[in-house]
Amino acid sequence: MITPEGFEDFVVGRSPRLLRTAYLLTRDWALAEDLLQTALARAWEAWSRIDGDPEPYVRRIIVNTYASAWRRRWRGELPTADLPEPPGAADPHGHLDDRDSLWRALGRLPRRQRAVLVLRYFEDLSEAEIAEALGCSIGTVKSQASRAVAKLRLDETLAPEGLLR
Repeated sequence: MITPEGFEDFVVGRSPRLLRTAYLLTRDWALAEDLLQTALARAWEAWSRIDGDPEPYVRRIIVNTYASAWRRRWRGELPTADLPEPPGAADPHGHLDDRDSLWRALGRLPRRQRAVLVLRYFEDLSEAEIAEALGCSIGTVKSQASRAVAKLRLDETLAPEGLLR
């Protein structure tokens, strides 16, 4: 098959940013690459129908594919042998623990709320752009962001460190 005009340039130029979005949603590089590959394959099929900048269209495919794949996945508890470290020990790498705690807290948010926060605070999209990407109203974006931030503020794993104060 012949590659649609402009598709190859789009993939080369925009894939790093779209991969970052996929990673921020999945928190796993391999899953992010698969998610981006799936989105690009779907965009390739619809390339002739895309008007204007294709990046928002592809970003929406990423978010929708991520959300629908999550619905099919089992979300049970996973056992762990790791015990928490004793409090009080000064750690020169504590900022990495803070970052990890924040990532884990983001992972506990509902997918729609996480998507809103990722698109707003990591991708720096406006509320209107997020609404377009998610196929919802600006009011829904605002309420989802507000609820997500409120949940993060109440998250006990973030409260002791004062990460969101």
